[in-house]
Amino acid sequence: WKMIKGETKFWHEIKAFNIKNNCKLSFTRLENSASHGTPDLLGYNNSGHFFTVELKLNLAKKIRFSPHQIGFHIKHPHNSFIMAKGLCQTDIKLYEGRFIQDLIKGKADPCATGMESSFKFLQNV
Repeated sequence: WKMIKGETKFWHEIKAFNIKNNCKLSFTRLENSASHGTPDLLGYNNSGHFFTVELKLNLAKKIRFSPHQIGFHIKHPHNSFIMAKGLCQTDIKLYEGRFIQDLIKGKADPCATGMESSFKFLQNV
């Protein structure tokens, strides 16, 4: 329950950053209990590309995923992302979904670090 509340707060931070910085990204929060593993956000950029973002709070050394979430990213390796937030407000990392198995092992490198860098990366998907 605590993680769900934290992810909701994380979503509000993303939405506020998008508005405050006049970013050219459109996000739709997906509240989907029918299809387990579906990412939290559906995004769309100015280039006309859709992408998904799974929000994760990283309170330990490794990020935890459900088998459904792992399956989603394996089945949809392109334009799927995982945005992880650590304990620190500025500790945000964006990972490509195709590297989920490396991320589970703690061996994935982020494609962007920080909210601003993550938004710039997603604008160019």
